[in-house]
Amino acid sequence: MIPKDHVFTLGIEEEFAIVDPQTGELRSHIQEILEGGKLMLKEQLKPEMHQSVVELGTEICQSVVDARAHVIELRSHLARLAARGGMKIASAGTHPFSHWHDQLITEGERYKEIVKDMQQVARANLIFGLHVHVGIPDREMAIHVMNQARYFLPHIYALSTNSPFWVGRNTGFKGYRLKVFERFPRTGIPDAFEGLSEYEDYLKLLVRTKCVDNAKKIWWDIRLHPFFDTLEIRVCDAQSRVDDTLAMAALIQAVVVHLHKLQRQNLSFRIYRRRVIDENRWRASRYGLDGSLIDFGREAEVETRSLINEILEFVEPEVDQLGSRNEMAHIEKLLREGTGADRQLDVWEKTNHDMKAVVDLIVRETYEQLSLEEPQASASSGTSA
Repeated sequence: MIPKDHVFTLGIEEEFAIVDPQTGELRSHIQEILEGGKLMLKEQLKPEMHQSVVELGTEICQSVVDARAHVIELRSHLARLAARGGMKIASAGTHPFSHWHDQLITEGERYKEIVKDMQQVARANLIFGLHVHVGIPDREMAIHVMNQARYFLPHIYALSTNSPFWVGRNTGFKGYRLKVFERFPRTGIPDAFEGLSEYEDYLKLLVRTKCVDNAKKIWWDIRLHPFFDTLEIRVCDAQSRVDDTLAMAALIQAVVVHLHKLQRQNLSFRIYRRRVIDENRWRASRYGLDGSLIDFGREAEVETRSLINEILEFVEPEVDQLGSRNEMAHIEKLLREGTGADRQLDVWEKTNHDMKAVVDLIVRETYEQLSLEEPQASASSGTSA
C-alpha cells in the first residue's frame, strides 16, 4: 500500500520548438513569448539556451489527472502566445531539419557561461526533452530508489523515442536526441550511490574543484533534484501528444512508487552497474520499440515490447491507487502502434522524404486537445497549473 502520509506528487517539464508554420523552420521568437506570457505564466514559462526553444513546467500536481489538466492548460497558453506572432509550437526530441548554427543564443549570464565553457557542444545542443519529477520527501530513501530505477530508464526511453531526424537527415536512430546530449559532461546513467552522504560528498567535490558552480549542472538521465525533494527523470524525448506525455509521466510515477514500496519492505530491486545498463540505453536509442533489450537476470536478449509489458505487470498493484489506468492503456496502444519516432518516419516515407510534412505532423499532434481561443480579459484569473 502507498503510505497514507505520502503523496507521490508529479511535476512535468516540457521543452518546445517555436516554428514558422509556413516553412516549418525554427524561429528565434522566445523574447516575444516571454514578454506576452510573463504576467500569467510567471515561473512556469522559461527560456532555454536557444531562442527558438521554450520550456513549460507545471506546478506540483497531486495526481496524473491533475497533471493532465495542467499540461493541457499550459500548452494552450503557449500556443496562444505563439499565435500572436504568427508562430506555432512543436514538441519532439529534435527538429527534423533546422540547423543549430542558424539559431540565436538566448541572452543572459547563465547561457553565456555555458557557451564559454562548452563552446560548440553547447551551441549544437538543440534538443527537446521531457522531465518528470516524482515527490519523495525522504532524500535518503530517494537515493536508494534512484539506484534501482536506473535499470528501467532504457525501457522508458525506448517508449518515448521521438527524434529520428537531425539537421535534415534520417539518422537511423529512433532516439537521436540522447546521442546529441551525450556530448555534454555529467550526462547518461549515473553510478549507484551507497547513500545520501556519498551522493552529497560527490556534489561537494564537484563544486569545490570548480567542475560545476551548482548541482543543477549535473544532467544525468535521473537525478535527485538539488533543490526540490523529488526524483527527476530526464531521459525522455519531448512528446508530441498530450496523451504520450502523460503516459510517460504515469509510468515513471508507478515505477518509482513500486520501488519505494519494495524498499520499505526490505525487498529492493536488484541494482545493476552502469556499464550494463548503458548497453540497453544504446539499443533503446537506436531501435526504439523495434529492437531487443538485454534481460540481465536471464542473461538473454528479449524483445523490447515484451520487457515493457513486464514492467506494466510489475507496476500493476499501484495503477488504480495512482489513478493512472487510462495512461497505462495508452502505453499498451503505443506498444501496438509505435512511438512518435515511428509516426515521423511513416510520414517521411509516405511523402517521399518531405521534412516539412514531418514538422506539420509534429505540430498537429502538439495541438491535440488544446484550447486556442483567447480567454476574455475580464474572466481570466490566471492559470491553475
